[in-house]
Amino acid sequence: MIGVSDDATLDMLERIGGDVAVVGSMNADYTVVTERLPKPGETVNAGPLTILPGGKSGNQAASAARIGAHVRLFGAVGDDANADFLLGELGKAGVDTANVRHVPGPSGTTVITVDAHGENTIVYSPGSNAHVSVDYIVSSRDALTAASVLGLCLESPMDTVVAAARIAHDAGMTVLVNNSPFVPQLPRELVDAADILLVNEHEMAQMLGVDEPADGDWNGFDWTDARERMAGLGFAHAIVTLGGDGSVILDATGDGDDAGAGVTRVAPVRVEAVDTTGCGDAFMGTVLAGLASGFVLADAARLGSYVAAYAATGYGAQASYGTSSQIRSRFAK
Repeated sequence: MIGVSDDATLDMLERIGGDVAVVGSMNADYTVVTERLPKPGETVNAGPLTILPGGKSGNQAASAARIGAHVRLFGAVGDDANADFLLGELGKAGVDTANVRHVPGPSGTTVITVDAHGENTIVYSPGSNAHVSVDYIVSSRDALTAASVLGLCLESPMDTVVAAARIAHDAGMTVLVNNSPFVPQLPRELVDAADILLVNEHEMAQMLGVDEPADGDWNGFDWTDARERMAGLGFAHAIVTLGGDGSVILDATGDGDDAGAGVTRVAPVRVEAVDTTGCGDAFMGTVLAGLASGFVLADAARLGSYVAAYAATGYGAQASYGTSSQIRSRFAK
């Protein structure tokens, strides 16, 4: 297992500076905090409603930009007040939104409930994100392919995601696909154009048709078998996030650090979490920034553990993301 409790990992923040493109979603997150999550049909009391910037793609772009990557975001906002709010917050994070499209109607939104333990439920309404079209992506080809790495999730229409992946792949870019919101079987063309898949442990189990550990302990899981199954689906490289337990890198082309060849465990950074919303996106944004800056996948994931852990100590998604100096200050020995 690769440990992450060393200043050498944090030193990597000083070397972030590559070019990243992200295609996808921006949402206004309507968030309330409750003592516990409501059961079906139940009403519970909550604290004040807050409206925070979110959307998986916007989050990933903001995370990468805050730690120093040069990030262009491609997507769509509506003609409502949330559009100016979302673009303004992304601009504060350092994201280039010059290529974002404006369309009639509402911007994307999510409704989020967070409990006292930092767990959450999320309901997503696409709004303008449904208008991120293939034609728009094709017209943005030159700006998109100026980057070296492309990040994709599935909060945009699937044909648009596939088109963006194909354009990037043909241009020699590294394509990282986050299978979220989860789709059990991805289109073959998307698989062929992707270089790396990012999923959490539950999504991985569904994709591979394997059982999750009954006790929730992934240490005894057969990761070598998972690597082989993932390769059989067409992904030679995959990252499986384990929430507070770190992540696992599955590499069908090389050796890993665990007993199984091609399997590398990345240890977590332990913090007292107050809200896990957007932590996975913070991790992916860091991986995008690391890859664009010339890091190997394992090093990018090691750094991602720190950035995601920092995000868990604050409320909201983008609102909780740290800059390089903030993250170093929080975790340096």
